[in-house]
Amino acid sequence: MGRQSVHIETFGCQMNVADTERAATRLRADGFDLSDSADSADVILLNTCSIREKAEQKVFQRVSEIKTERVGRQPLIGVMGCVAQLEGEAIFKTSPSVRLVIGTGATDRVTDLLGRALGGERRVLDISERKASEAYEISRVERHSDHIAFVPIIEGCNKFCTYCIVPFSRGRERSRVASDIIEEVKRLREEGFKEVQLIGQNVNSYRPKVENGLERFEGATPFSKLLRAVASTKIPRVKFTTSFPRDFHADIVKAIDEHENLCNWVHLPVQAGNDRILRAMRRGHKVKDYLGKIASIKSARRRIALTSDIIVGFPGETSAEFEDTLKLIRECQFHGLYIFKYSERRRTPAAKLPDTVSEDEKTFRFLALEDLQMSLQREVFQSYIGEAVEVLVEGYSARSRDDLTGHTTCNKVLNFRADPDLIGRIVKVKVREAKTHSLYGEILGGDCV
Repeated sequence: MGRQSVHIETFGCQMNVADTERAATRLRADGFDLSDSADSADVILLNTCSIREKAEQKVFQRVSEIKTERVGRQPLIGVMGCVAQLEGEAIFKTSPSVRLVIGTGATDRVTDLLGRALGGERRVLDISERKASEAYEISRVERHSDHIAFVPIIEGCNKFCTYCIVPFSRGRERSRVASDIIEEVKRLREEGFKEVQLIGQNVNSYRPKVENGLERFEGATPFSKLLRAVASTKIPRVKFTTSFPRDFHADIVKAIDEHENLCNWVHLPVQAGNDRILRAMRRGHKVKDYLGKIASIKSARRRIALTSDIIVGFPGETSAEFEDTLKLIRECQFHGLYIFKYSERRRTPAAKLPDTVSEDEKTFRFLALEDLQMSLQREVFQSYIGEAVEVLVEGYSARSRDDLTGHTTCNKVLNFRADPDLIGRIVKVKVREAKTHSLYGEILGGDCV
């Protein structure tokens, strides 16, 4: 048997992207070829998301597509990630063509598991936990970007919001040792990366078992200490996502103000604007608590862009309670908003509640909230016209090869015309035009990073 080629398709969040990078690193190191094409690969691995029902359905639809597209030359199909963790052995019954099921904790064992399947085992399953000895190792060549690196700092969730499947798919919170994170960021800086994004289901819940790497840094929480420690590496840009409102401490804002390389963007999911619904969701905060966090963020020296998540149509949500959410959106003036219709997830407490909001009503609320957000967002984006902002140039614009594109420190997409040699550099751009979801600007002279 010659070298086997593996194609990995990734669904879902940044954590899944990071897991794919880890799996690819291990596979290539152990003698497999990584393929960009599903048409000819010997093995196709689907790294899956289960946060909503539609995301889970996509996986099994994709398995069926592969079977149809590869008639007569069927690849070995494996399912990784959250769907694998939740469904386990049941996947073999749902999709008999799947030979390999790899849970969220088994990413680093992918080559051993794949070797067993290629060796003739009909069904290979591993949904056990990640071992403490398994390090976060990602090769530069497997990173999703040449300029931006995802750095997981915490995995899992202890919050058990009533609608959320993450504690079941990702397990309990486990924080990486700070010294390991800091060393990884230093390596990334030496390799030429311009930005790191500290990622986790709840990054500000970061609580390592030991203080290694944080001893020299002040902070009200381990996470604010970690922010200062990572900032001290001098990597040009640091972002973090996602934050949990209850654990968001004002010292995070203070750290952002102290260090220019800590980017001025916070994603703080609120999910609803009514206290009864928040209590039913088991979010652990009230509307006034959340607004207090927003006030802290808006009092910062630098203008911090704020984005959030909202679920419409949670079981029992009345029209009046939805109006409270609209009121909150008007008050917070989010720079961006991810809106989701409530999706029942098996095993969660909310799945036992009567779903009294019809699909038509969920759609109506979704569109009403989207319309409000778009009107507010246009005003927010227009307020940037005339400002000079820093942009990490990531490549060509999707709409025109004449333009380059990148993200500002406040996480806005900004397009502008410039020499392609600037890709991978941080440049100053003056905003000339605002669109609903992006900015357009003119490059300014001066030094590039």
